[in-house]
Amino acid sequence: MESVWYVYILRCADGTLYTGISTDVEKRLQAHRSGRGAKYTRSRCPLTLVYQECCGSHSQALKRERRIKSMTRQEKLQLIRLGSEADGQQSAGEERNI
Repeated sequence: MESVWYVYILRCADGTLYTGISTDVEKRLQAHRSGRGAKYTRSRCPLTLVYQECCGSHSQALKRERRIKSMTRQEKLQLIRLGSEADGQQSAGEERNI
């Protein structure tokens, strides 16, 4: 059986947004926090999980990640806002520092 994949967005301490994929978002966040995640996030801690979306397969997650990465910053912020409202995800006031 194929694992379920997720796409996620992190807000970095400098205000930038990082998008990635994983089968286990919490475990991946721990990797980012410990410096074993993406090179981009290593010097930008603390990190805050602001968005996560179930994509199903690895292929679907990669495609969704590419679409999100091609969005403007404003489009990403809107996705984060709409996602937190529609799915009951954490809103900006409830972000978790990782």
